[in-house]
Amino acid sequence: MSAGRQAVPREGPQRLRPPFASVLDLIGETPVVELTKFDTGKCRLFVKLESQNPGGSIKDRIARSMIDAAERDGRLKPGGIIVEATAGNTGLGLAQVGIPRGYRIVLIVPDKMSREKVQHLRALGAEVRLTRSDVGKGHPEYYQDMAEKLAAETPGAFYANQFSNPANPLAHETTTGPEIWQQLDGDVGAVVVGVGSGGTLTGLGRFFAGVSPKTEMVLADPVGSVLAPLVRTGETVEAGSWTVEGIGEDFVPPNCDLSLVKKAYSVSDRHSMLAVRDLLAKEGILAGSSSGTLLAAALRYCREQKTAKRVVTFVCDSGNKYLSKVFDDFWLAEQGLAEREQHGDLRDLVARSHREGGTVFVGPDDTLLTAYGRMRRGDVSQLPVLADGRLVGIVTDGDLARNLHRNLADTTVDEVMTRTPKTVEPQMFAGAAIALLNKHNISALVVVEKEVPVGIVHFHDLLRGGAA
Repeated sequence: MSAGRQAVPREGPQRLRPPFASVLDLIGETPVVELTKFDTGKCRLFVKLESQNPGGSIKDRIARSMIDAAERDGRLKPGGIIVEATAGNTGLGLAQVGIPRGYRIVLIVPDKMSREKVQHLRALGAEVRLTRSDVGKGHPEYYQDMAEKLAAETPGAFYANQFSNPANPLAHETTTGPEIWQQLDGDVGAVVVGVGSGGTLTGLGRFFAGVSPKTEMVLADPVGSVLAPLVRTGETVEAGSWTVEGIGEDFVPPNCDLSLVKKAYSVSDRHSMLAVRDLLAKEGILAGSSSGTLLAAALRYCREQKTAKRVVTFVCDSGNKYLSKVFDDFWLAEQGLAEREQHGDLRDLVARSHREGGTVFVGPDDTLLTAYGRMRRGDVSQLPVLADGRLVGIVTDGDLARNLHRNLADTTVDEVMTRTPKTVEPQMFAGAAIALLNKHNISALVVVEKEVPVGIVHFHDLLRGGAA
């Protein structure tokens, strides 16, 4: 720096602040970023990075709000138990806030939630009980009904019940809404939200109705959820299924005021996954699957507008929680969500293509311990055995189980593998493959072309492909 010149402080918000007393003091006041690499029509599109909360999601806000309210009114006593039904993020927030205050956290979580979320919850010290994700309200294994029953039967338990707890929308009405209003200088044309419990929609809807009647609340909803169709037609449709986590419902939660919604979009799982991966590739923002739904809907809304508007949506949580799902190409292929050339035969159903480097395999001289490790890491039950790129056999978890009496580190794959696995050409139709599996009472076929493996097709791959 030249003599006599002084550094000029950077204009705008200062990110360097004095030390905080607790990580919980970092909840809220999350940054807003403008997306500039997408086609947003006449509009400007912003995302509020709720992934920057200490628990990694927007749910930190409501967790603190619900615990504070329960402490104030006496529903939560010192040393008490907090029970909740959660897709993961509310549970993370409750554990983040509640465990340091001395509470025991018991969470009922649907089994479709990502491995990373469950591992994070258990690492924090929460008790996680997994239940079915394919049943609806009223079924004894439905996660909300299970949590309510458990709380009622457990002395000293407080059922947080984010779906009807008024402290949930209040958190957004008093913190998230005012923050957006300030960050966008009092000019907000629309806010795009998803609904899990309804707190974000209702809290923000109430806030903006008071300060900015022009602001439109826009609903982003997964295909299969009943909410967007209800807004558009006024009729309740039968719920379907969807892969996106944390948003979409098969009922209207008490905290969800759909009368606040001006426009609603249904977004397919595939478009949600593509959008969130585009967000990372184009803007460098690592977000979760529900953020993809919000982004896809926000882009549709922006492109439909005839006049310029400032539109804001959310990065609801961090994509770190979905690395084994949304950002795993093989998982997307297994779910039928990948963009791939279709052939109308078994090639469409091979999720882990050998040519693309996706096949997990062993060599005949590898040990059974090596085979076990690869099965476990690859989450597969059988491995093709390759020598010089050619298929020479197959080894299954059953082969390993039958040889547990031997030293797995000294026993080679060659000693136990099946040397004549059932192989088929890639051009075989799925229906014929199912018939072959049933005839030989086996669970998988090795797809081979000119002695070189293409991949393995399991019975569940065929069912996913609709062949049954």
